[in-house]
Amino acid sequence: MDIYKELVALRCFTHSDMVKIAGSESAAQWQIKNYLDKGYIERVRRSLYAVISMETEQPIPSRFQIASRIADDACISHHSAFEFYGYTNQVFYDVYFTTKKKVRPFDYDGLHYQPVIWRGGTNIVEMNNGVRVTSLERTVIDSIADFTRIGGLEELLRCLILIPSLDEKRLLEALKMHGLGQLYQKVGYILEAYKNELTLSDAFFHECITKSSASKTYLFDKQKDFVFHKKWLLYAPADLKKLIDKGVGDYDCI
Repeated sequence: MDIYKELVALRCFTHSDMVKIAGSESAAQWQIKNYLDKGYIERVRRSLYAVISMETEQPIPSRFQIASRIADDACISHHSAFEFYGYTNQVFYDVYFTTKKKVRPFDYDGLHYQPVIWRGGTNIVEMNNGVRVTSLERTVIDSIADFTRIGGLEELLRCLILIPSLDEKRLLEALKMHGLGQLYQKVGYILEAYKNELTLSDAFFHECITKSSASKTYLFDKQKDFVFHKKWLLYAPADLKKLIDKGVGDYDCI
């Protein structure tokens, strides 16, 4: 049971972890099969295992710990990162993670683990519980870039209104990582609506304008009620806060 105790400390582990613990490839293969048969562990996906509690008979690792072990560089991101930080009103059954390795989506323990585009290894925070997560500022920028594919506009705004403040330098670092002029336009427009709540300065928005594309663009696919925001050269809803007050409706289905 000494090996089981070591695995409990890891919560979830890879095949390579077991080789190091057991001492050899053959011993690792035998131990994994033995523990699978006894119900001490479960296979999450190829070469990744979750340790099962003997008391509750449930997986010990959280969704965030599992997603962080999918690959050596994997980290949770987007709405899942907002969940980790506690800035969401609802929990998704999708667990979003990013890695530069090619990983297929998979299901485990009632959750759907969904890889999203890799945009680099900067602004990633490593927690002492084994969780790797995009910084709050990178999470905001990534989510604005991808909200049409992940969660929708309403959920993005509902996450933003829960955040007490953001670090401007880190926001700009995340924007630079993306390197898209149109994203500066969208970020400027969306965050300006919550400028006071997020304690963002005029200097931050001036930088967004400076780095913005010179072309007109849409916040997302053209909508009938969009208006043109000359400052951002952006077609978008007239007032984001009113959308949240009323309920975004169709926008949330994007």
